Amino acid sequence: MGELLPLLIQGAWVTLQVTFFGSLLAIVSAVLAALGRLSPWRALRWFSITYIEVFRGTSLLVQLFWLFFVLPLPPFNIELSPYAVAIVGLGLHIGAYGAEVMRGAISSVAKGQYEACTALNFSGFKRFKRIILPQALLAAIPPGTNLLIELLKNTSLVSLITLSDLSFRARQLDQATFQTLEIFSLALVMYFILAQAINLGMRHVERRLSRGRMRGGLS
Repeated sequence: MGELLPLLIQGAWVTLQVTFFGSLLAIVSAVLAALGRLSPWRALRWFSITYIEVFRGTSLLVQLFWLFFVLPLPPFNIELSPYAVAIVGLGLHIGAYGAEVMRGAISSVAKGQYEACTALNFSGFKRFKRIILPQALLAAIPPGTNLLIELLKNTSLVSLITLSDLSFRARQLDQATFQTLEIFSLALVMYFILAQAINLGMRHVERRLSRGRMRGGLS
């Protein structure tokens, strides 16, 4: 076990990096796509709808293969490393689901909040940054946490584009040592620990935002 654990930890480190940067991209994509869905500009609205429906309506595995194998071909001629493909593919895929979560969260903000911002002569950007976004994020955290954990679990697919993540290392060690029970039990525990870290981190963020609301900062 002393020989197996360091290699699994190396794979878990890759999984953690892909999860972290993929989550950042997913959050940014979700917010921008949600705003696009709510935009009065038809072109932007349809662009956001197209992004959401394409990434929600197709397989993540096919998306990863497309980014990894098809983009380098003409007429695209764009070659990405397996690491970049993993982050972009997972981030955009989960971001498409998160966009609908954010759209619902933004729409759930009471109309009185908008009216109060107008009465205070807030600009559109200041209204969104100071009033709407914090309340929307608070409402989006519970379903958003589920999506981030789903992103973590979906990182197991990136081993199919030659990235040495936790799943790749587990299968590699299993084929070399045949210690299937020990290896996959360790991998299971590592995935569980990473998922709980995401869960605890999001609960901390939720408590911080909730305290601000109770003090009147978001009300």
